[in-house]
Amino acid sequence: MFKIEAVKFKDDKIILIDQTKLPLKEEYIVTDDYERIAIAIERLEVRGAPAIGVTAAYALALSVKNKNENVEEEFLKAYNRLKSTRPTAVNLFFGLDSIKEEFEKYKNDPRVYLKLIEAAKRLHEDDIEMCEKIALNGLSVFDRKMRVLTHCNTGALATGGSGTALNVIRRAYFNGFVECVHVDETRPLLQGSRLTAWELDKLGIPFSINTDSTAAVLMKEKKVDLIITGADRIAVNGDTANKIGTYNLAVLARHHNIPFYIAAPTSTIDRHCPSGKEIKIELRGKEELVKIGDCRFTSDAYDAYCPAFDVTPAELITGIITEKGVFGNPYRLENV
Repeated sequence: MFKIEAVKFKDDKIILIDQTKLPLKEEYIVTDDYERIAIAIERLEVRGAPAIGVTAAYALALSVKNKNENVEEEFLKAYNRLKSTRPTAVNLFFGLDSIKEEFEKYKNDPRVYLKLIEAAKRLHEDDIEMCEKIALNGLSVFDRKMRVLTHCNTGALATGGSGTALNVIRRAYFNGFVECVHVDETRPLLQGSRLTAWELDKLGIPFSINTDSTAAVLMKEKKVDLIITGADRIAVNGDTANKIGTYNLAVLARHHNIPFYIAAPTSTIDRHCPSGKEIKIELRGKEELVKIGDCRFTSDAYDAYCPAFDVTPAELITGIITEKGVFGNPYRLENV
């Protein structure tokens, strides 16, 4: 089976698929410069909460590579730079803080770089394992061959492993539980029609792309049996931040009596965040809304509102699929 790796570490360099070029070009970023990696996160050349966490961990470890003087100063500079790249995805902070904790142990040890890289690799391996457990646990939400709708991209391109929500769909398909996948295009950056479609095509899973605004019609016409999306941050009460448009789907799913699931690792749960009200939503520049690629289709003089995420209230979520099991409402995720 075709293997997709969004993030690789080889020969002391990180290798990233440039996701802004997919599906028309498969190009790679190869670097050991944490600043270049920070830019890649900001530009969405690498994206998806778990993938960002793994990538940031490697980047922070690389910040002390070949450093003999001012190691702590350089490390903290890199930590603060990487921390500023994306505010909503909690995995970013989880990855950075894991490496920072390791740095405090070994900052005066000449092996500090090797120790930090080992920690980043463990984080990466953990993500690979979590993706497989999420997929396995996700099989329990299927009771027959179903037509599944998903939003944004939650596959291998979004993680250090094989994905979250899309990995559940992949596992279910190869176990005979998926008839077809409806893929929201996911405006404004089209992560569905560009990235999810690319992955499903590589995997040989039948799919169809639809505009985000077509989802309601698909549900009304009874062409959707199940909805599964990912998450960038989950509050302890179950409120979930995910790609803009997810909240729309949850409201529509409730109206049409369609199960709506979130699939994410427990590292996406922010145990310091009591509810969705405390989740900081990243606002993107209007350039992403008024053009696609290099093609501008409206005036740049027009104002635009471009939040990258929205928050789905816990009461609209049927269940949250994690590597530790499937949790239902009422959600009490403090100790998960």
